[in-house]
Amino acid sequence: MKTDLVRFGVAMDRPLLDHLDVIVAERGVTRSEILRDLVRAAVVRAQVSRGVPAFGALTLVYDHHVRDLTERLTDIQHDLGDRVRSTLHVHLDHDHCLEVIIMRGRSDELQRLADRLLATRGVKHGGIEIVTTAGAEVDRGSEAGHGHARRPLARKKRAGTKRKGG
Repeated sequence: MKTDLVRFGVAMDRPLLDHLDVIVAERGVTRSEILRDLVRAAVVRAQVSRGVPAFGALTLVYDHHVRDLTERLTDIQHDLGDRVRSTLHVHLDHDHCLEVIIMRGRSDELQRLADRLLATRGVKHGGIEIVTTAGAEVDRGSEAGHGHARRPLARKKRAGTKRKGG
């Protein structure tokens, strides 16, 4: 479904606009596309905090030598039942594992579950990407309007992900 475009003016300090133009040039998109992406992200962040239907991809890196950690993480996932849709487990090195857990539920509940798992003793770092199904209503006509909300990491910074235009 195509929606009407509305043109409007935006006032911005020159130094901030210069920073925006650097991002525009790096991504090879327009100012309008960048601003739409920023607004979509803000709308989705607001939806996530309200508890809307969502999926979450939780990434954990942990030391599998920590006593009972693997069992605790597995038990928590089993307790979540059908909210856990899939899990990927990768051995990074002799001491560390990477686990990606795909979950479905209310966005606020997914964030609480992620916080609980990230706070488990032995988890070194990780983060969650919450994708709201309500986000599809934000911009049905755009590739990038899929309702993505990035949440800050609980422990360490993650490498940035690059999204294409919008």
